[in-house]
Amino acid sequence: MRRENQSSATEFLLLGLPIRPEQQGVFFALFLGMYLTTVLGNLLILLLIRLDPRLHTPMYFFLSHLALTDISFSSVTVPNMLMSMQTQDQSMPYAGCIAQMYFFIFFTDLDSFLITSMAYDRYVAVCRPLHYTTIMKQELCAFLVAGSWILSGASSLSHTLLLTQLSFFMENQTRISEFFLRGIPGSPEQRQLLFGIFLCMYLVTLTGNVLIILAISSDPHLHTPMYFFLANLSFVDMGLTSSTVTKMLVNVQTQLHTISYVGCLTQMYFFLMFGDLDSFFLAVMAYDRYVAICRPLHYCTVMSLRVCSLLLALCWILTHIVALTHTLLMAQLSFCVVGEIAHFFCDIIPVLKLSCSDTRINELMVFALGGTVLMVPFICIVISYIHIVSAVLRVRTPGGGSKAFSTCSSHLCVVCVFYGTLFSAYLCPPSVASEDKDIAAAAVYTLVTPMLNPFIYSLRNKDMKVALKRLLSHRRITAS
Repeated sequence: MRRENQSSATEFLLLGLPIRPEQQGVFFALFLGMYLTTVLGNLLILLLIRLDPRLHTPMYFFLSHLALTDISFSSVTVPNMLMSMQTQDQSMPYAGCIAQMYFFIFFTDLDSFLITSMAYDRYVAVCRPLHYTTIMKQELCAFLVAGSWILSGASSLSHTLLLTQLSFFMENQTRISEFFLRGIPGSPEQRQLLFGIFLCMYLVTLTGNVLIILAISSDPHLHTPMYFFLANLSFVDMGLTSSTVTKMLVNVQTQLHTISYVGCLTQMYFFLMFGDLDSFFLAVMAYDRYVAICRPLHYCTVMSLRVCSLLLALCWILTHIVALTHTLLMAQLSFCVVGEIAHFFCDIIPVLKLSCSDTRINELMVFALGGTVLMVPFICIVISYIHIVSAVLRVRTPGGGSKAFSTCSSHLCVVCVFYGTLFSAYLCPPSVASEDKDIAAAAVYTLVTPMLNPFIYSLRNKDMKVALKRLLSHRRITAS
């Protein structure tokens, strides 16, 4: 802890381009024309690739993402510059500056990663043409794009969080560099027992979800939209558990319950992103089951690779924006003393209670964004299953309805466990709410639910059972 005798800045002044006032009209028209050309040209590329089936290849798949990135990259910087030139107002609020820097770094890095993916695609097409279709499969293309988004987001987030450390100190106010995590309630003996239990559950979670991903990727029969989203759900479950439980296990074992300020914000960001992704993926999987049962003849066209990739990217983008919004708003708050977070990880509400700033905006965003992210996917799931049940009840073939609905049973079990825990944790009346209850509920949806998902999908799904048996037998033969 150290004292800071400096004021907090609320805005910056952008000097803009080094041009004379009489030249600004010419440069404004020039840059506006270039910006509109950039946006319209890349939109035209997106539209052509979308409409022409001959362009539904890996190269043009990457090109469409590059065109979208170029539009976003230009839109991050140029509109604000044009507005400043037109209004002569060169000020920019602190939050706007941080957000602009974040998205500038994000789309710059994404541009670089996508260009690298396109170079690899051209290498395979020219140097290994006979293996092109087997190497550049739909799954690999989607993985390369998703990996590009994730790595770019992690890079830009690191720079943004480090920058927020350099400012926003209230005058003559103490700056804190760490928090204390209360952790799991109980005596030291009970905590050691819980450490062993949670460690075993964490290892089972990682092993089960890795097996699910390997089984789906290695079995061509599982290269369908449903299992594509299931593999992504397994990856997200591992991320959700790892973002919270690993720090808790380290704290229990070392008896050091501190977490740095940057580490707390980083943990909060990834917890929110992976938690929201879980909710969105469950909604997308419900939509997939709705199309499969209610519109079976159109399933291949509705749930095409392009639609699945678009849904996947949309889930990542939306959850990324929500998590980033909460993290940046939290970074603007002041914390006067080193406080104890009444949780085993940095959740929003316990951290907000430690702030000595005005947290009304943060609480409003928690209510608005949190309610939206929680309720919108849940409503979509409910609507999907209403249509599914209605379609199943109309099936006249003996046993046909139960067979159709059996493909949804695993997903429905996961939905009930996930949302049942969340609703009990966040929507319970204040009279029955308590810190220990919140901690127990958080432990369920960050550790128990991700651990149960592989078992639910493997025990209740014949295709997954067969794929897992093939995978394990292949590994056994390889090892011997």
